[in-house]
Amino acid sequence: MKRKPLHEDPIKHIVWKGDRLQVLDQRLLPRTVKFATCRTAADVAKATRDMVLRGAPLIGCAAAYGMALAARRNRLKDVLAAEPLLRRARPTAVNLMHALDRMLDVAKSGPEATLSKRMAAAAEAYYRDDLAFNARMATLGAALLKKGSNVITHCNAGALATAGIGTAVGMIRAGWIAGKVAHVYPCETRPYLQGARLTLWELMKAGIPATLITDNMAAHLMKTRKIDAVIVGSDRIAANADVCNKIGTYGLAILAKHHGIPFYVVAPSTTVDLSTKHGDDIPIEERSIQEVVEIFGAPIAPKGAKAHHFGFDVTPHALVTAIVTEKGVVSPANSVNLRKVLTTHVHP
Repeated sequence: MKRKPLHEDPIKHIVWKGDRLQVLDQRLLPRTVKFATCRTAADVAKATRDMVLRGAPLIGCAAAYGMALAARRNRLKDVLAAEPLLRRARPTAVNLMHALDRMLDVAKSGPEATLSKRMAAAAEAYYRDDLAFNARMATLGAALLKKGSNVITHCNAGALATAGIGTAVGMIRAGWIAGKVAHVYPCETRPYLQGARLTLWELMKAGIPATLITDNMAAHLMKTRKIDAVIVGSDRIAANADVCNKIGTYGLAILAKHHGIPFYVVAPSTTVDLSTKHGDDIPIEERSIQEVVEIFGAPIAPKGAKAHHFGFDVTPHALVTAIVTEKGVVSPANSVNLRKVLTTHVHP
């Protein structure tokens, strides 16, 4: 099978039009490919909150464009009003906060007469940065894998979650091109099924051999099959290198440790939150239980059933083999090595 070049992104899922932002509605995939149009910062916030778009880096990019939309009338007060609206859209992904802080600095850095132009340029620059980060992380991460690896991934940390080819899936794509990855096992990722609906779709479009597994199959595969690595993304990394990611990641890390399998986290430096000392301090989003007791609107639990829906969990850094960032690889994953890598200057 022909292996597509690493820089080739077959999925154009976020498109900036100057007066609007078009985003691929990820709730409808893989059955329907349809774009939603955001004309205001409030539209972007709603699309983020409602999971039209998702994935920590993409949430940050969308927020930057949302701030640019708020600046179209060249009024700083509009930008200042939009910022808290966007910030409340999702509480866990720190890329959102990073993007808003950067855009606020740009908004306050010059006269109102040039506000719209400055904000649009800054949003585009933020998007391009994430594109470049994706490519560099993919290359650094693939170098860690041995030839012919079978890997497990969880949730969706691919192109749909970023501006480019993805974090975890970007590393997998680079590994596939280099002959390092032989087969991928994406976990379905209950309750929102990002692995089944999104990651498998991406892998198949890229021509990468993949077999879907239910979340509770991972331990059996690690015991009975040759699994060489677990590769995941992250929504926030604490100062001590604890990793917050989609619910179920912690369990995979424990399983990988028991079976002697490397556990890799791939995330840009914008995902690191040095103001949060430990993973236990990261706010864990709790979403509607409807996503647990129903699938696509069809009930799967008795009427009136109670349920938990924690969107994320935290993996202690001791279970992480390495954190791959665009600035370098953090290994072993701890606070000292994390800070050391973050201070590395990477030439564009």
